[in-house]
Amino acid sequence: MTELATYSCSGPVGTIVIDDGKANVMSLEMLNALHAAFDRAESDRAVVVLKARGKHFSGGFDLNVFARGSAEEQYLMVKAGAELALRILSFPTPVVAACQGNAFPMGAFLIMSSDHRVAAEGDYRIGMNEVAIGLTVPRFAIEIARQRLTPAYFSRAVMTGEMFGPTEAVTAGFFDRLVPADALERSAEETALMLSKINLASHAATKARARGSVIKMIRAVIDEDITPQ
Repeated sequence: MTELATYSCSGPVGTIVIDDGKANVMSLEMLNALHAAFDRAESDRAVVVLKARGKHFSGGFDLNVFARGSAEEQYLMVKAGAELALRILSFPTPVVAACQGNAFPMGAFLIMSSDHRVAAEGDYRIGMNEVAIGLTVPRFAIEIARQRLTPAYFSRAVMTGEMFGPTEAVTAGFFDRLVPADALERSAEETALMLSKINLASHAATKARARGSVIKMIRAVIDEDITPQ
């Protein structure tokens, strides 16, 4: 079995690749693997490129756990996902997300938490479709979306579960820019190299200052909402 998430470092850039060989679902095992990869990137003080292989950036949380898992399994998975999104939002070095395919929640939350988000042109969707499939959007995800999406699209994404193609997703605020599919990895790596040249201590301090209130709010709602049953 291949690793669910791999980490490699070249110079100042650390690359984390999501790959379960299928839809890249955010199971507890996948989320733990991603946490471990970010541990290594943080230890290396690397600027991170977060990307995925296959047709999907991520199929979102593992719906089988919601449908048939125990309350404990559901709690552990959602908690790990919320903590990972918050970690990326407050990560001490820049995080560049490179999206090549469908990004359902929890994948969309990780992209929105990143500092710079590059999308490939293509026929795929990103969004927060919880209400369309009978789930209530977690408060941590609502607050992440609120600070990245434009007001009109925030309403559409969160409360109607609408999914968006990559071009419209740039307008909505899910992505910062769109590039040809064959230029995605190069564009993400070039962005990461450029960001590695900024003062990383100043970046970390400014990020903490600029996002301090939303980070504090998300920390509080995770602790309040996501608890063992």
